[in-house]
Amino acid sequence: MHMNSSAPHLLAEDRPEYERVLDEALRTAHHRPELAAVGQRLNTEQLRTMAMNASAIVAAAAAVEYDHYVKVREEGRTPSAAAAHTGSVLAMGDATETTGAGAVAVVAVLTPVLAGTAAAIFLLVGYLLKMLTPEVAFAQTLLTAGWIFGALTAAGILVAAVGLLLTALRNGSTAFSEGRGSERTQEVDRAREAWRHALLERGVVPFLRDALADPGTPPAAPAPRRPAGRIPDLGYSRPDYSSPGPDGGTTPGPRPSFSSPDFSSPDFGGPDHKPE
Repeated sequence: MHMNSSAPHLLAEDRPEYERVLDEALRTAHHRPELAAVGQRLNTEQLRTMAMNASAIVAAAAAVEYDHYVKVREEGRTPSAAAAHTGSVLAMGDATETTGAGAVAVVAVLTPVLAGTAAAIFLLVGYLLKMLTPEVAFAQTLLTAGWIFGALTAAGILVAAVGLLLTALRNGSTAFSEGRGSERTQEVDRAREAWRHALLERGVVPFLRDALADPGTPPAAPAPRRPAGRIPDLGYSRPDYSSPGPDGGTTPGPRPSFSSPDFSSPDFGGPDHKPE
């Protein structure tokens, strides 16, 4: 029976995986009792060639697991492109913001400290002046400035707290995305291993077992083509005109016997003699 060497059900990118499963089965054949005849009737190379030629039939035994594996793999690839695009955009944004990140961090840290220090100084001096000379207007100005710097301190602390919260949320979102990606990768790996196991146990091993049980006969070589002569081939052989061999070979059939007609002239005598 002629077997197609290509597997229409098996994608080209999965052909190497099929070969690895086949090589694994042949390499561990001595551990399987049903494959103990490897090397007796058929050797490893012959079995590998037969299994590669029948890859469509062998792979069809694990078609359900293979379809699931391809589906999960394609689903994992579809969002990966969008994630890669989003990651590139974020990377560009991070690169753009890198130059100003240091200045923003310095300002976010120093603003509450400096504003708080200034507020404490102005309030302290203002209250001292007001206690010593209540009529001096400068003490009220210092107190006003102290309260303004106190408000700036509170605002700086609030901005720093919001920044920390946003950073924590962003890191949490990144970790969640990485977790989802890792989970999908694990799902693809599980589907791939399920297909490999089904291909090995329900496809490759039974095929090798059947091949060893009934290796069959190799296909006959095609007859050489005879050179075309002047006389066309009409579908039958020429009659045999060969003479019988001296060793009593084929005896030719009886040949028809033809005797020549008698063309002897009639007996004519003299004028007085009449023919009989």
